[in-house]
Amino acid sequence: MAVRLKDIARDLGVSVVTVSKVLRGNADIGEATRRRVLKRMKELNYQPNMMARGLASGRTYTVGLVVPDLVHPFFAEFAKSLSGVLRTSKRALILASSEEDPEVEQQEIRTLLSRGVDVLLIASCQAKLRNFYELGDVRTPYLLFDRNFPHLAAHFVGTDDVQVGEMATRHLIEIGRKRIAHIGGKNTSPSFDRLRGFKSAMAEHGLPTPDDHIIIRERVEESGDIVGFQAMQELLKLNPRPDAVFCYNDLTAVGAIEATLQAGLRVPQDIAFIGCGNLRYANYLRVPLSSIDHGTAELGRVAGEFALELSAKPDQEPRSMLLPSSLVARESTIGSQR
Repeated sequence: MAVRLKDIARDLGVSVVTVSKVLRGNADIGEATRRRVLKRMKELNYQPNMMARGLASGRTYTVGLVVPDLVHPFFAEFAKSLSGVLRTSKRALILASSEEDPEVEQQEIRTLLSRGVDVLLIASCQAKLRNFYELGDVRTPYLLFDRNFPHLAAHFVGTDDVQVGEMATRHLIEIGRKRIAHIGGKNTSPSFDRLRGFKSAMAEHGLPTPDDHIIIRERVEESGDIVGFQAMQELLKLNPRPDAVFCYNDLTAVGAIEATLQAGLRVPQDIAFIGCGNLRYANYLRVPLSSIDHGTAELGRVAGEFALELSAKPDQEPRSMLLPSSLVARESTIGSQR
């Protein structure tokens, strides 16, 4: 039979209200009493009934997460780190995938809001994101991550993607490359900003950025390897062809490298590549991949703590938190100086 609050109260000779306040972390309980209650809870392996607590508090102790692709390594690692933070506060994480489809995303958001999640986190695939309150919910705080909408007053956790583009491109320039191409994404803030960073670094060093050296494609998260392979096939037809490529993400770079190797060219001797995300398998590829590390696990941790804060204090002024990125150079670029 499950242990109840009144069982603990009876054992200790205190009121149920006192035990409940300890459980909620109220400050008006003496430290000695708090320790006695917590000790007894541990002895009896007491597990709070979250549904009952939710009915009493108006919360569900759940957090919703909408991402473009659940199996993409970046979003999977983010979700794992986020879930770990939420678990420490006995919050459950509900996952949903938009499949990079704006209509599916709207449907998933409505579903999560109807379930009464306490906070909603989203990496949106919308070209122009509307305020979630237009979907009929005026209470649920939300937090954007990875993909931002500068003209929308909203909380955001992510990276400085202009800096990411500059960092990746400067690395290729520093190893002596001059005909640098970019395979980018479409209609998201990271894709816009990484392209801006790419162009900025090229202009800084007086290098041209011909239109045919910039290939923009959709679904770079969901089908990045296929997109990268096909885009690289186009770049290989150029004369002269690029001697380096900055790819939107690591999956895109994986596909682009495969197309290059199948064409009988060498990486990095003929063409150097750098990706973005520093996914955990990058060091084990046929050609270990240079990449920009976002600190994905740290991003999930920060977003989790931010979500818990919003759950407790939803009426906050919008804040943006940008985490630093770093360059990880591997064989797809290093040792390629000529």
